[in-house]
Amino acid sequence: MKLHNHRAAMFLVFLGFLFAVPFPAFADGYATGRVVDFETKRPIAGAILTLPNEVVRTDEQGMFTMKSPAAKVGVRACGYRRGEVTLPALAPKSPLQIALLAFTPKALYLTYYGIGDRKLRNSALKLIDETELNALVIDVKGDRGVVTYKTEVPFANQIGAQKLIIVKDIRELIRSLRERGVYTIARIVVFKDNVLGTARPDLTIRTQDGSVWRDRENLVWVDPSKQEVWEYNISLAVEAARNGFDEIQFDYVRFPDRKGLKFAVQNSEENRVKYISGFLKEAKRRLAPYNVFLAADIFGYVSWNLDDTQIGQRLDAVEPHVDYISLMLYPSGFQFGIPGYRNPLAHPYEIVSLSLKKAQERTAIPAVRFRPWLQAFRDYAFDRRHFTGTEIKMQINASKDFGSGGWMLWNPRNVYLADGLKPREKVMRMGARIHDPQG
Repeated sequence: MKLHNHRAAMFLVFLGFLFAVPFPAFADGYATGRVVDFETKRPIAGAILTLPNEVVRTDEQGMFTMKSPAAKVGVRACGYRRGEVTLPALAPKSPLQIALLAFTPKALYLTYYGIGDRKLRNSALKLIDETELNALVIDVKGDRGVVTYKTEVPFANQIGAQKLIIVKDIRELIRSLRERGVYTIARIVVFKDNVLGTARPDLTIRTQDGSVWRDRENLVWVDPSKQEVWEYNISLAVEAARNGFDEIQFDYVRFPDRKGLKFAVQNSEENRVKYISGFLKEAKRRLAPYNVFLAADIFGYVSWNLDDTQIGQRLDAVEPHVDYISLMLYPSGFQFGIPGYRNPLAHPYEIVSLSLKKAQERTAIPAVRFRPWLQAFRDYAFDRRHFTGTEIKMQINASKDFGSGGWMLWNPRNVYLADGLKPREKVMRMGARIHDPQG
């Protein structure tokens, strides 16, 4: 192989291939080119290129034009590893062809305790080493509002969210996971926040008599219409992106599923949808410079309901502001079943498959933009059965057959087994190297 720095370069960043080669210019601009699939060389439509002062999307032919200069460009697309390419040796003299490596995240969820406890963390990493798993969803701010590592967001300290530091060095943790090839997802619970609500009652959701409302777990929720709540959660998301997470995932990005509550704005579908989609829109804007994927956890019945399910989540309003829609398709969560399948526990494949198909029908977006949550915990709504490898495999197969952009297993006890998971295939990892396509 001939090596010529001035002709082309192939980069391996975050284990994602960014393969830049000369490509014919097609428009005026600082740099032009095309984003393609590394294996097939087919163009990738809708790929996102992130520059310091500009965000560019590829057209249907995978083509792009950058109007501003940049030393480095972040690149990502749903269904692919994100990465970064260095431009000075190539742009603007030579148009680019950037190739992304296809990647399907298959994740386990770890609570803040699960990622901080060595035994539980090592157990999860052992499963990743031995099975098809390749990703972790990690609590950054969990269900009770605790921020699990030493944060530089001042507001977290002011409200008492730093009283329990589980992860001592978040950047080192993410670096070590990246070295193992693990895709990392930062879970941020947004509007269910007992710490924030306790410290700032003025930001909370109220009952009709004006008292602070608490849910079945006796936890406080904050009002989704409050800008201070937005700012706090988006600041944590920006910090997570800077710390190296591949993806930011917002959970409890909704109003409570309880009637008769009082908010700072009128409790109407129009307002609920406005503030949930508004939060995601603002988060997308603030995260734009960081070349990080953005996802939102969505209640399973949202696939089927024509309204906002009384919580402010409507697929058409959420979809424009996220890369991935993470539907929570736990059979135990479908207490009324779905059309044709009234016993969801007996039909985990159909629950996942038909809900994904209905969601795609409602949105007309590619299947790869859906990455569902699957049930890996004991049933709580029907007969209390344990979900074994059989049920887990049925859900995984439904997700795969649909063509989703991966899947995630949920077990709040952080206990997972290899049952239902494929053994890991041996893969050869390539290092960064200079490549001459004509060599």
